[in-house]
Amino acid sequence: MTVPPPAQGQNPYAQAPTGQPATPGAPQQPYAPFPQQQGAPVPPPPPSVGKRAGKKALRIVGLIVVAVIIGIIKFGAGWFLTRDDAETTSVGSCMHNDGSYSKPDLQDVDCSSSGAQYKVVQKFDGSTDESQCKTVTDSTIYYVQSGGGHNVVLCLKETK
Repeated sequence: MTVPPPAQGQNPYAQAPTGQPATPGAPQQPYAPFPQQQGAPVPPPPPSVGKRAGKKALRIVGLIVVAVIIGIIKFGAGWFLTRDDAETTSVGSCMHNDGSYSKPDLQDVDCSSSGAQYKVVQKFDGSTDESQCKTVTDSTIYYVQSGGGHNVVLCLKETK
């Protein structure tokens, strides 16, 4: 049995639909490579590795910035807020002791106020050597603050 060649413009490899014999010269059905599935989800494209790395780096940088800000607030502002008046006072200022003789708590006050007990006649920053006040004229008492790198000696004159 010989099969006649296909007619002009027809696919020589096309097969006849199932259940129908191949007849020469019969019109052929269009070819559909894969049947379309209705409702099948299409998976999203995989995320780019570069995008993941960029987001991760951004998160790490953000955490570092937050940690630095917290550190500045905790230690920088904490140091500033806990500074004693002995550190911030100047020569010529007047002070009042809100504590006791053994546990003084010196506060800056106006020299014309009734609470002014001492006048600062000399100040030595970065020192705890109270003997420096022995050579200061008019100094009758001294105050030493030390600790945490905030050392200061005040040579005071009692005003009352």
